Amino acid sequence: MSGAVDQFVSRLDYPVFVVTTVDRTGDERDGCVVGFLTQCSIDPLRFLVCLSVRNRTYRVARQAELLAVHLVGEEQRDLVELFGGTTGDEIDKFERCEWSPGPGGVPLLDAASGWLVGTILDRFELGDHVGFLLSPTAGHVTDGQPPLMFSAVRDLEPGHSP
Repeated sequence: MSGAVDQFVSRLDYPVFVVTTVDRTGDERDGCVVGFLTQCSIDPLRFLVCLSVRNRTYRVARQAELLAVHLVGEEQRDLVELFGGTTGDEIDKFERCEWSPGPGGVPLLDAASGWLVGTILDRFELGDHVGFLLSPTAGHVTDGQPPLMFSAVRDLEPGHSP
């Protein structure tokens, strides 16, 4: 990228989220941090969640019907460190946190500020990420913490291999 584009991108700040999923068989589950998530339709309500093709969560999500998107509050950096700084290829992240099975068995993180579960309607290749189009089916908010922003975790090294 050019210097001007690099400067532009470096000034962007947005909330980070933790996405969890379980495959259709219920045998494999995983989760990761995502920064690329947006509401993309009002009626019907739709969200686009982008997962890096490098991480295990993407591989599990290819065989999934649902994704859970978790709100992460400013005081919940530990969730981001666990789900963003480690890889499911090496550890079971769910053994290191409290969680409960949600709709369709998708893992819901007990410490998150809230969550939304959505049915995967479609998948789109978007460069080094794949976009998952979600139709929300359930949600819950547990506290009113402001969201943890990317600028607060910019120093976190990704757990997956480049």
